[in-house]
Amino acid sequence: MDKFRMIFQFLQSNQESFMNGICGIMALASAQMYSAFDFNCPCLPHYNLAYGLGILLVPPFILFLLGFVLNNNVSVLAEEWRRPQGQRGKDPAVLRYMFCSMAQRAMIAPAVWVSVTLLDGKCITCAFCTSVPVETLGNTSHPGLSQGEMKRVLARIPCKEIYNGQELIANEVAVRYLRCISQALGWCFVLLMTTLAFLVRSLRPCFTQAAFLKSRYWSHYIDIERKLFDEMCAEHARSFAKVCIQQFFEGMSTDLASARCHPPRKAPADVGEAAEKLLGITDQGTMNTALKSWHRCKPPLHLHPPALPSGNGWAGEEQPPAHPPVPRREMAAYYSRV
Repeated sequence: MDKFRMIFQFLQSNQESFMNGICGIMALASAQMYSAFDFNCPCLPHYNLAYGLGILLVPPFILFLLGFVLNNNVSVLAEEWRRPQGQRGKDPAVLRYMFCSMAQRAMIAPAVWVSVTLLDGKCITCAFCTSVPVETLGNTSHPGLSQGEMKRVLARIPCKEIYNGQELIANEVAVRYLRCISQALGWCFVLLMTTLAFLVRSLRPCFTQAAFLKSRYWSHYIDIERKLFDEMCAEHARSFAKVCIQQFFEGMSTDLASARCHPPRKAPADVGEAAEKLLGITDQGTMNTALKSWHRCKPPLHLHPPALPSGNGWAGEEQPPAHPPVPRREMAAYYSRV
């Protein structure tokens, strides 16, 4: 049990590195999922586009939501956004910073999926096979077909075993054409994501350094405050349970002692320490009121430091000495008497 507690504390203290590791694992998992995915294009005119774009866009959306679910700061952001105003104002810049930080990590796995999918080319080939320019790549001397028949033939391009339009356009030519376009889109997407990541990570702090530092500081404060509040509540609940159980057994011991004429035992010292940690909150109603007060009206972010020493010149003005100086005549008369 202690080992698990140490691991949990280590993950809490290194939460940012842990979340970066989780995002990297999700990115690798998304690439492995696509390589293990059995892609089967329906090869039907009215279903190819929906199937191809669905495989391209739906899994990244799921991975994006999963990245938010695995991030512990989602609940912190939701709580800070929905809490009442109270005595502490809410800074929209801090909320935006927290959301952008989580979105950046959550975008890694979807970006990997889209990049791998586009570079592979199967989805684009399935989705846009009916849009191949037959006039440019196909056989122009082939007898004319109706628009519906031509789409039905072109929709079978991804299914090489059932394709029967070699006279219209060669299957290999159409597949290579669509795969070339898909790979070009994939590399453009990788370049775009890399450029955006560079701009966000490198240039944003340069232009708004003061606002960036302020938002980052208060986002860390909100996260740490919640962790410390949870730890304080856990410690209070542990002390509350210890005292409650001790009082129960003390009552049972008193009843047994009165029945058997044995003096009750003295309460151990650790129970007294647990009672001191309750801080005067000793019943369920008071605890519920305290928790509601914390949610509805958090204390203002204005601490009252103790008064600084006045003899060091920090106050900017001279202070009177603690003891008035003794005249020289009185000191001489005192020493002559001694």
